[in-house]
Amino acid sequence: MSQVLHTPPPTPAAADDDLAALAARYGLAVSGARPSLPEYVRQLWARRHFIAAFSTAKLTAQYSQAKLGQVWQVMTPLLNAAVYYFIFGVLLGTKRNVPDYIPFLVTGVFIWTFTSSSIMTGTRAISGNLGLVRALHFPRAALPISFALQQLQQLLFSMAALVVILLCFGVPIAFSWLLAVPALVLQFTFNAGVSMIMARMGAKTPDIAQLMPFVLRTWMYLSGVMWSIDKLTSKDHLPHIVTVMLKLNPPAVYIDLMRYALIDSFHANQLPPHVWAAATGWALVAGVGGFIYFWKAEETYGRG
Repeated sequence: MSQVLHTPPPTPAAADDDLAALAARYGLAVSGARPSLPEYVRQLWARRHFIAAFSTAKLTAQYSQAKLGQVWQVMTPLLNAAVYYFIFGVLLGTKRNVPDYIPFLVTGVFIWTFTSSSIMTGTRAISGNLGLVRALHFPRAALPISFALQQLQQLLFSMAALVVILLCFGVPIAFSWLLAVPALVLQFTFNAGVSMIMARMGAKTPDIAQLMPFVLRTWMYLSGVMWSIDKLTSKDHLPHIVTVMLKLNPPAVYIDLMRYALIDSFHANQLPPHVWAAATGWALVAGVGGFIYFWKAEETYGRG
């Protein structure tokens, strides 16, 4: 009578250890695995030329089918400003007691458009470019950052029209205009961070892109684009917490900084307290926090 010896099957843990050892022996790595945060930053910096070229190409192609072409980069926010001027400035009378209302309004529209467009395009950065994400290996954060950079380039085109408007309405050139540079750097950092947050959320739930126009429209009305937050909050009919939230609302902070830099009738006492600290804080929280939040899901983008 013969005896049959049965070797127990390896446990799942043992099988995983064997596979890991085999992969280590031949120098294999998991495809698309998330790198460490410092390595991810290095990979992203190495592709800085791709980010710049991709954003420029997107900007050029945006209006390639229109007969007026790149003129729409300036015309679109100007037409929006004209509509807001008629509705809010004329019909609702918000231009009363607001000096240089047209420069005030156009500055608000341009700066708000920079933030809203960065967030909107960032929401679709992954879900709208799945072919590119699945075909090439690169740090996925390059996509939302490049879309934010595209909107910055578009804003710079619009700023040329804004300068003409300021001069036409008697706003003099001043050294304070140089403050626009750090304000835009901080705003770009904030925009890119929020764009990365929305890119991760939009990659998992594409329907968010359909909801964002309503969220952004509500946010715009709360950001003092067409009306003066300082005039409203100077009255005592609002709770203190509402006043603080309105003044420290991130887009409102960046809009106020640009108005202070460019419009001589917009004085320092109209700015929220510690405005530069608030602008820097929002940029760091959104920029660093958004980058880490996006990086944590790096290996999931384009899967499924």
